[in-house]
Amino acid sequence: MTIQDKTLLDEWHPVLLSSALTDRPVPVVVLGEKVAVFRTSDGVHAFKDLCIHRGVPLSLGKVKSDELVCAYHGWSYNGCGTCTRIPSLPANRAIPSKAKAFVYACVEAHGFVWVCLGEPEGPMPKVSAYIPEGFKEVWMGPYTLQAAGPRIIENFLDVSHLMFVHEGLLGDSDYAEIGDYQVHEEDGVLTSEEIVVYQPDPDGTGRGVHSRYVYEVYGPLSVAFTKRDRDTDHIFRLFLMVLPESEQRSQAFMLKQRNYAYEEPDDIFIQFQDLLIEQDREMVENQKPELLPLDLQAELHLNTDRLSIAYRKRLRELGVTFGTA
Repeated sequence: MTIQDKTLLDEWHPVLLSSALTDRPVPVVVLGEKVAVFRTSDGVHAFKDLCIHRGVPLSLGKVKSDELVCAYHGWSYNGCGTCTRIPSLPANRAIPSKAKAFVYACVEAHGFVWVCLGEPEGPMPKVSAYIPEGFKEVWMGPYTLQAAGPRIIENFLDVSHLMFVHEGLLGDSDYAEIGDYQVHEEDGVLTSEEIVVYQPDPDGTGRGVHSRYVYEVYGPLSVAFTKRDRDTDHIFRLFLMVLPESEQRSQAFMLKQRNYAYEEPDDIFIQFQDLLIEQDREMVENQKPELLPLDLQAELHLNTDRLSIAYRKRLRELGVTFGTA
């Protein structure tokens, strides 16, 4: 499968929680491409999940002496993809120059492993510049969703669904009205004005608040919101980064930050997010069309959809075609 979407090819995509990558290679899928991710003392690496010798997935192999060893015939590849050992080859015979793995860019940041199939714009994901320090952090995911990446992102940006899909937690249908707001752009980042929502139980701690939301869109599949309690100094940030495996299958990763309830165990927040994801699943996996329509005439929009409209316009400007219609 050849992907023509250069924007997404050149993006950094989260593929694993850092904690999930231990001493064995892990297979992942990015934009339809099978990739083997592994760790050595030099850091994280990503190869096309295919040994050039006989086409066996390199992810079936093992990491030994800081090299990835193919499970089929024991060929060893260093972190640069060069084959350094072919056990069946006589000791005085040179290793063919063609014996190489196809290497992709790979970095570890913010508790995730990221892969870029093309030419990344920078050494780190763009979202890195917007993840603050000094907050209590919880890592969540991956959540497998049979939905296009842009559909998942737009659901996250849709504040008016909180009162119905997440009623009793993130919203109350008796308080469904959304005040008008605008969306601004600065340095390529879309930012909403503050949106106030009454929430009976916004973080799983059982305390109802009037929350003030500000949404940010950093890239086609990388977004966040900052939520402030109108009555306290509590700040809650939630980042969503979506890995597009195929046009209609995605993995959602989340980073949750807060400046309160430091003593609460991470499991409380993870289980709460698990519940919210399951509520969202029924919506995003059943939306038609499955791919997000970028033609603004294809669906009906209201003022409360300003952020969704801005997001769709941005995808069209960037030329994103994977997961859109």
